[in-house]
Amino acid sequence: MHEAPGQDIEAEHDEEPTRGPTRRGFLGGLALLGAGASLAGCSPANSSPANPVRQQPTGAALDRALREKVKTVVVIYAENRSFNNLFADFPGLQSPLAQLSKDAYAQRDRDGVLFDTLPPIFGGTLQVGPQTVDGTTYEKDVAFQTGLPNAPFPLKGPKGEDLPLGLVTRDLWHVFYQNQLQINGGKNDGFAAWSDAGGLTMGYYPQTRYNLRLWDLARQFVLCDNFFQAAFGGSFLNHQYLIAGRAPFYPDAGSSPARSQIAQLQSDDPLDIRLKPLAGSPNKAHDGPPQFGPSAITPDGYTVNTLAPPYWPTWLRDPARPDYSKPDLPNVLVPQTHEHIGDKLAKRNVDWAWYAGAWQATLDAFKDAGSIPKIPNFQYHHQPFNYFAQQGPEHPEERRKRLRDGGLGEDPSTNRFLADAAAGRLPAVTFYKPQGNLNLHAGYADVASGDRHIERIVKTLMESPQWSNMVVVITVDENGGWWDHVAPPQGDRFGPGSRIPALVVSPFARKGTVDHTVYDTTSILRLITRVFDLEALEGLQARDQAMAARGQALLGDLTNALDLG
Repeated sequence: MHEAPGQDIEAEHDEEPTRGPTRRGFLGGLALLGAGASLAGCSPANSSPANPVRQQPTGAALDRALREKVKTVVVIYAENRSFNNLFADFPGLQSPLAQLSKDAYAQRDRDGVLFDTLPPIFGGTLQVGPQTVDGTTYEKDVAFQTGLPNAPFPLKGPKGEDLPLGLVTRDLWHVFYQNQLQINGGKNDGFAAWSDAGGLTMGYYPQTRYNLRLWDLARQFVLCDNFFQAAFGGSFLNHQYLIAGRAPFYPDAGSSPARSQIAQLQSDDPLDIRLKPLAGSPNKAHDGPPQFGPSAITPDGYTVNTLAPPYWPTWLRDPARPDYSKPDLPNVLVPQTHEHIGDKLAKRNVDWAWYAGAWQATLDAFKDAGSIPKIPNFQYHHQPFNYFAQQGPEHPEERRKRLRDGGLGEDPSTNRFLADAAAGRLPAVTFYKPQGNLNLHAGYADVASGDRHIERIVKTLMESPQWSNMVVVITVDENGGWWDHVAPPQGDRFGPGSRIPALVVSPFARKGTVDHTVYDTTSILRLITRVFDLEALEGLQARDQAMAARGQALLGDLTNALDLG
């Protein structure tokens, strides 16, 4: 796979499929009306009884307890894993993989017909190769498993061994239109048909109970097993939802340099989720992945797939104005000005910051205008505040204060986030984005390295002077194209999408439990809003209104994962 200068692998996956129901039909078929009420509660995460929980306060009493006890909220935002991919049979789940019937997992072709066997793993299991782990060398462009039955399967190597967590597997499509077709009205039976990786989407790691550190953290604290990515699709949009709870907008996109990025749909309805296939696109999944043109922008101007930031660091730098992107590029978003969670916090004089791994290293490596390899695979579109004028170059002090260096690796002498955590200097609301090779993203990162890194971060936080009043939320931005079987709740036009893992780690956590409450990424914003008594973001209000109009219970705010009695 070849990359444009400054572009990354995920940006090349901004292509979506085109068959299936229209968006209106999709909304009509989604399940879990009122899911927030029916799934609320916790169960033990292991065979021993859960720790006893005191009576949880409610209403105004809960608000008081939150504001008295919680002084720091830390969000660790990793990448691209579905819940099933890592936690398929964690003890205490409401819907464990091992107990599914065939109709809960069987996949269908693009014409709706059940597969006899899953499509091949297109392009092989690995993204790069050869790779050597524990003395075994794994080759690229080889599908280690073939003739797979129509079912989820444990990922295995060429000798039938469990596929090591230290391998970088191939990337899978994870994009706005495709994710909706894969979910297929809550049936989750379109993943293999609408994946560029074929049957690989159904794979999961079978050994995580033994060697995944996040599994051990989940046993100790709280695992949320009904937590969904807030938006359909990929990293770009879900990072925007993490901080603003809504999709960015590109005004007058049809007359802009970005007009080539507007999705071509099968109807004039901008809510249609069916892209027009390119000539020669295979009709059957066994014949190859579907093929489509660009689709970063909806016909009515919402940016739903990856566009680059308007400010440096971004894909291509403007030599004349080095703090900005090169102008008039079709794949760059215009500056955004709507409010995000940082704006709401600032109105309350609550300190906040986004720490990005490799931020300063990237700035230092690009001191002169030009383009050199990213160090270490820095992901520009994973820096959501860099899309906003409020934190743009026109406001240098605000930019310096809010967009901070997360350092390289795990040495506190070079990692400002770790240094600030150890010293008790973290802002009241802190976002931490691991550097590219430590963020769990298939295609350029392995699971083991990111897993070790997150454990190190959590241990540092637990040793921090701020720990006694801290809540840490660990999650990923989206499913990365990996299959999951639990139907997301019906929300609005943009999501929620597939189920993803999320952990709540805190002295106040309902330790040793699995929380069945229905959440999505905006639940993090809801928690922050409640703890710090903020105005609600317009995106959260819009989703609430859409759900309430259908009589649904609203998404949780993560307080069910806490014991504040």
